[in-house]
Amino acid sequence: MKFENVLAEVSGFGRFQIRTILLMIISRLTIPFHFLMNNFVAFIPSHHCDISSLDDGGFFSNLSQAEKLAVSIPVQADGTPNSCQMFAEPQYHLLLNSSNMTELPTVPCQNGWVYDNTTFTSTLATEWDLVCDKRRVNKATATIFFIGVMTGAAVFGYLSDRIGRKTTLLVSYMTTAFFGFASAFSYNFVMFAAMRFFTGVGLSGISIITVVLSIEWVDIRHRTAVSILMSLDWSSGAALLPLVAYFVTDWRYLIATTTAPLFLGMICWWWLPESARWLISTGKVNSAHFHLSKCAKVNGREQFMAEIKPETLSKAILVENENRKYSYLDLVKTPRMRRLALLTGIVWFGVAFSYYGISLNVAGFGVNIYLTQFIYGAIEFPVKAFILFSLNKIGRRKNQAGALFLTGLCIFCNMFVPQDMGPFRTAVAALGKMFAEACFATLFLYTTELYPTVMRQNGLGYCSFIGRTGVSISPLIILLEEVWGHLPSTIFSLAAVAAGVSACFLPETHNIHLPETIEDVEHTRRRSSSTSDKKSQP
Repeated sequence: MKFENVLAEVSGFGRFQIRTILLMIISRLTIPFHFLMNNFVAFIPSHHCDISSLDDGGFFSNLSQAEKLAVSIPVQADGTPNSCQMFAEPQYHLLLNSSNMTELPTVPCQNGWVYDNTTFTSTLATEWDLVCDKRRVNKATATIFFIGVMTGAAVFGYLSDRIGRKTTLLVSYMTTAFFGFASAFSYNFVMFAAMRFFTGVGLSGISIITVVLSIEWVDIRHRTAVSILMSLDWSSGAALLPLVAYFVTDWRYLIATTTAPLFLGMICWWWLPESARWLISTGKVNSAHFHLSKCAKVNGREQFMAEIKPETLSKAILVENENRKYSYLDLVKTPRMRRLALLTGIVWFGVAFSYYGISLNVAGFGVNIYLTQFIYGAIEFPVKAFILFSLNKIGRRKNQAGALFLTGLCIFCNMFVPQDMGPFRTAVAALGKMFAEACFATLFLYTTELYPTVMRQNGLGYCSFIGRTGVSISPLIILLEEVWGHLPSTIFSLAAVAAGVSACFLPETHNIHLPETIEDVEHTRRRSSSTSDKKSQP
């Protein structure tokens, strides 16, 4: 009896599976919170040089604030005070004639800056004066965080296949909670950057382990629905974050607030089951029998498990050596696994690279930062609904490749839309972002179905690592517009198309049993669920 048959008998999508998914949703909300938080905590408000030191009690002190700014700080093209320069000496003649300031000597801000605190009371920029010459340091916080996410994908992908999904998930929770709060209490930027790096490490574990744990507990027919349901927490978190940030305007409190749900997640962890698939594949059949019995009890199928002995489960997943420990090296030891790793790596890089390339290039909607972020989160819901329908109709491979081709097409077409057609450019770019989101929604499910149980977490960890590499590189590619204005868009478009071509060479996994071992990938063709279901019927 195969594991899929056992799972079908205890109900592959009952109250037990729904409860398992719900127990992880609260902790998963912290993923979009932290991934998108940099838009708020690293926000740079309008600012100008602090001129309070010029107030010596003389003529300067009798001027109004507007007049003080006029004689102390040059004006920019848009009429606002210069953010980084001030006059070497107060220019009182500008009170009579301010038409010509080009020849007046200026110096960098000498005594810090004054910030507009109407949107945020405190950000990284205002806390440590990360503006002007240090502006790039402020923007580096996102890159540092995503390097941590890359590292976490490799570390937790490996650990999850070695010591189990549930145990590794708790380590991810604790790592994220500890370093998340530590970053909120950082006393200098270096400490903050280090804490954000390790926060990213922990969050990566939460991201990949929860997906695999959910997929491994559901049957074939419900894998698509569960995968899309799990991805909705990203959209929900993205839409909820601006609401939280609107009321919590201090960056320290914002980080603490968005990290706090993990404590509830750790409480919920006690009721999470370990993956029965993983337990059987590693020879822990007694533990697998225990969790399957709990699943059967909750789903009202106790009679079936009462007749199944632990020894019987050892034959549900055939492994060459149950004591064997798998590592990332197993991704390249055999021909089909090597081919799978190459193709999925290219697809993950292309999806992440183009998604964040679009996100960084899409023009704003002309509204404030909160509403803009809410729109980008809310726009993903109709995409998920469409993908749920199309994945069951045309399969994984066509969806993945088609969405990537359309993403590349949107980026390419936007290169030829005139700059003065702002709303149309925004609409085309937003359409590309929707297709890119469709790529991501498909990708987690597709990758989980492609890799065998004994290597599933390693495979997803490797792919996530490659994807986050694309995320980290995409901001650097945008700088190439200084060489040629359309060069970044050309690169993003080509990357999406290359990933789409690679996806065309991956096997279809719709209505196919999950592979359990490397041998399944190398030597066998898995039967469709329709055939298996017919054989399993009495």
